[in-house]
Amino acid sequence: MSVNGEADEPGWEVDPDDEWGVAVLTTVGRQLRLRREAVGLRAGDFGVAVGYGEDLVYKVEGGKRIPRREYLEKADQVLRAGGLIAAAWEDVKKVRYPKQVRDLAKLESRAVESLSYGSYSLHGLLQTEEYARALLGRRRPALTDDEVESAVAARMGRKAMLERDPAPELSFVQEEATLRRPVGGMMVLRRQLEHLLEVQQLRHVEIQVMPTSRGDHPGGGRMQVLKFDDGTAVGRADDEFGGRPVTDPRQLRILELRYGSIRAEALPVRESVAFIQQLLGET
Repeated sequence: MSVNGEADEPGWEVDPDDEWGVAVLTTVGRQLRLRREAVGLRAGDFGVAVGYGEDLVYKVEGGKRIPRREYLEKADQVLRAGGLIAAAWEDVKKVRYPKQVRDLAKLESRAVESLSYGSYSLHGLLQTEEYARALLGRRRPALTDDEVESAVAARMGRKAMLERDPAPELSFVQEEATLRRPVGGMMVLRRQLEHLLEVQQLRHVEIQVMPTSRGDHPGGGRMQVLKFDDGTAVGRADDEFGGRPVTDPRQLRILELRYGSIRAEALPVRESVAFIQQLLGET
């Protein structure tokens, strides 16, 4: 067990099926072990120096455990690595995210425009951490604690898209039901609605609400289209093209036309803000 309890905390185990992730952690662990041995420190003594248990030191060095940023920074100081070990965090932090989420995050990091429609839950980029944890914790079949924490970390990591410079144009349409469902309880919902109002203030973000009273509109399941600066794009919709990502211009055109129709049926941005404020007053 580590001094600060990290060994007992979920979300830091390595996915054995993630070949890239395993390779990253194996390389980092080997470098840590070689540097520790080069200065003549036993694993137990090194653990004391960095504030972690001997068992965790062996797991990290064996590529079996994802080290925290603090672990790498302390190790860098103790081993006098001049920043080389601390710098490994840029690759290590990505290993916490499942491969499919890393792929999505990579696409989102390139996008100059994103069009998103959500009918079941709030889009991941709009979720607070506690909302995401409550939502993921209710999945069936149930996720393990490790899987929930890994998925939450991945979802929060994707939110860097909101702070990019230059900023991408982000358009969201959310069904009213996704704003009313008290995922995690009323206080979690309240903080989530407050967060939506904060995000809405960003100049490159537009959030529209699709009222339940709009009984007939072209929405269905989730839909997203990401556009890139080279003129290409990728899109996906639950109920189109077998739910697979598409890049063909004709298929993308279908998704864009549908999204345009959905936006036209939704409340305008200003009215959507007022609607969210009203919901906030009701919680």
